[in-house]
Amino acid sequence: MNIIAFVGTFFFMEFVAWFAHKYIMHGLFWNLHEDHHTRENEAHIFERNDSFFLIFATPSMLCIVLGSHFSIFYLMAIGFGIAAYGLCYFLVHDIFIHQRIKIFTRSNNAYLRAIRKAHKIHHKNQTKEEGECFGMLLVPLKYFKSEWSR
Repeated sequence: MNIIAFVGTFFFMEFVAWFAHKYIMHGLFWNLHEDHHTRENEAHIFERNDSFFLIFATPSMLCIVLGSHFSIFYLMAIGFGIAAYGLCYFLVHDIFIHQRIKIFTRSNNAYLRAIRKAHKIHHKNQTKEEGECFGMLLVPLKYFKSEWSR
């Protein structure tokens, strides 16, 4: 049961991230996300966009702490599933895609190249509206196919 809760939460977080990115970050909280789409943040280590980390980390921490305190282990598994997705997001988005830490700069893997390409397409549009490719791990098939045939 706990493994199912962990894995299910991890995969569900891709939908949560897509939804939050499309409707919250490119919606009501564009003022926090906008600097992620502009060149003005290149001179800074942190962006206003990084504040979303706290928004996503809070339910994870609450689930882990409350699940631990009340011995509700599936609640802890949900919290760890959210945390695992957050770690994956940091590794893929911040390190691999945006190179905020330059340790993984190249890949011959078609899936990883497709992730990077879809994210570049997302950043072509520097405005709040008319964006595409809002997910992180699930990319549109057309980008995967184009990278697979390379």
